[in-house]
Amino acid sequence: MEGLGSFLLFAAFFYFMMRFGCGAHMMHGHGGHKQSHGNNSDAKHHDPVCGMEVKMDKGYGKMHEGTLYRFCSRNCLDKFDTEPERYLKQLTEESGGER
Repeated sequence: MEGLGSFLLFAAFFYFMMRFGCGAHMMHGHGGHKQSHGNNSDAKHHDPVCGMEVKMDKGYGKMHEGTLYRFCSRNCLDKFDTEPERYLKQLTEESGGER
């Protein structure tokens, strides 16, 4: 029984660390891997769903057809996942035909 209690205590600690501690950053796409060109963490992207400006080291990232898109929130990422072509079409129209 002592082994089970230790296991449950460790499992709870692990869960909270992954959910709220260091692991939370890895799950949200900022686990220390600089993906910006030239390692410039001030590089900014525009969320294709809401148009909000998102820094390279913030928010959520999604590779779609070889292009990295950044999202300000999980909600915007989920909307993009359901209809990516809709938001890419809007993005293309807003940028004057360039993506």
